[in-house]
Amino acid sequence: MPQHIGIVGCSAEGAALCYRTICVEGAQFLGRAHDHPEVSMHTTSLAEYTQRLARDDWEGVAALMLDSARKLAAAGADFLICPDNTIHQAFGHVAPHSPRPWLHIAEVVADEAQRCGYRRVGLLGTRWLVDSEVYPEKFAARGLAVVRPSVAERDEIHRIIMDELVRSLFMPAGIAHHQRVIARLRNDEGCDAVVLGCTEIPLIIGDTNSALPTLDSTRLLARAALRRATQVKA
Repeated sequence: MPQHIGIVGCSAEGAALCYRTICVEGAQFLGRAHDHPEVSMHTTSLAEYTQRLARDDWEGVAALMLDSARKLAAAGADFLICPDNTIHQAFGHVAPHSPRPWLHIAEVVADEAQRCGYRRVGLLGTRWLVDSEVYPEKFAARGLAVVRPSVAERDEIHRIIMDELVRSLFMPAGIAHHQRVIARLRNDEGCDAVVLGCTEIPLIIGDTNSALPTLDSTRLLARAALRRATQVKA
């Protein structure tokens, strides 16, 4: 029997895309139409997270994640994933106290970057994420470099994510800004790929409209969860 996947949700669109990917692509791993592992998801209000993020209260963020983790464990989840890059900054406070093991989203993305042979990768996401060491740490452990956008670029991306994408607003100007930043990371910074490090960004940017190959953190995490649940190797 496949393992039961527990999803610790934060923002709705990213969690929904992750859940949808698991359900839609599950048949590829299990070999039967419409089949997928058992999935449970718990989400605390995004406002509870953003209040703690605004004051850099990472122990408070971890407490919310652990509350979801305990509820998912009680529902029967065998392991946990979180389709939200930003709150992985609290992971050090989460892992030692978690009732179930986790897949770490940045580790999953770093493994894929290494598998693809990328060496210098741009990072898009919220200001909280891009300013952190969540991705640089995991990429450096694999000998890969992470390049951050400029302060002005990351501020505008942060605004687009928090004012638009998490509210299901997908605006042409927001798409264009992401495209310009990606093109500059390629042309000026020598990047050979870009991490879509907000789980909502894949809803507006992908390989078809990006100047660089994309590392879609949302779908990569979902597929890693499917491999774990079904014991299918990459």
